[in-house]
Amino acid sequence: MFSLSAKTALITGAGAGIGASIARLFAQQEALVWVIDRDAAAAQQVVREITSGGGVARAAEVNVSDDSGVDTLADQVGPIDILVNNAGIGHVGNLLQTTAADLDRLHAVNTRGPFNLCRTFVPTMLERESGSVINLASVGGVVALRDRLAYTTTKFAVVGLTKALALDHSHTGVRFNAICPGRVETEFVQNMIAQYPDPQHAYREMAATQLNGRMARPEEIAAAALYLASDASAMVTGSTLMIDGGWSAGK
Repeated sequence: MFSLSAKTALITGAGAGIGASIARLFAQQEALVWVIDRDAAAAQQVVREITSGGGVARAAEVNVSDDSGVDTLADQVGPIDILVNNAGIGHVGNLLQTTAADLDRLHAVNTRGPFNLCRTFVPTMLERESGSVINLASVGGVVALRDRLAYTTTKFAVVGLTKALALDHSHTGVRFNAICPGRVETEFVQNMIAQYPDPQHAYREMAATQLNGRMARPEEIAAAALYLASDASAMVTGSTLMIDGGWSAGK
């Protein structure tokens, strides 16, 4: 049901965390996977892991906010069937702690990045009348997060971008959906928690945000991406899939 055989998938920010988990799972389901990251060494490491397990993957170094870099990537990759816009960055701060430069920096990656990839790769999908675009937003793209003004603003924009694309191209065979995770226990989060004076307390506080009392695993987000990438979700477009352990249930 979830086979991606004979399909080509491109995943940004796939050198670690959620993106790497998506790349590995898609490769297990027989997709040819392009691992895209601004960290070339990290992307190559994920490719080595995939190929050592019998999968097919290639790596490319790209900054998603760079229009010309994305155009060059398209020349290298060619047509794709699945686009996962996963690359993203964060910022901590309210209005008084956020500069215009902070907002512009997050906008360039979190909002303009997905736009750049869609602008470049979606036209071919439209010509072929087939394709799945998955944008990684956040619970912070549906409900506001305290002291995350720039991040919340850009993730709301990702949800809006997804819905606009789905509406504009609803009869084309190309689908556009967003995944909105809550807190996910990636290596980055684990390393951040380890820096706190009391890491166990910090972990419990972060986990308690989810109503089920734990953070998500990257593999759980990847499973949702696989569903949206596969033909099993043929009737799903313009959707915002929450994977937040109930965080937003009462908001």
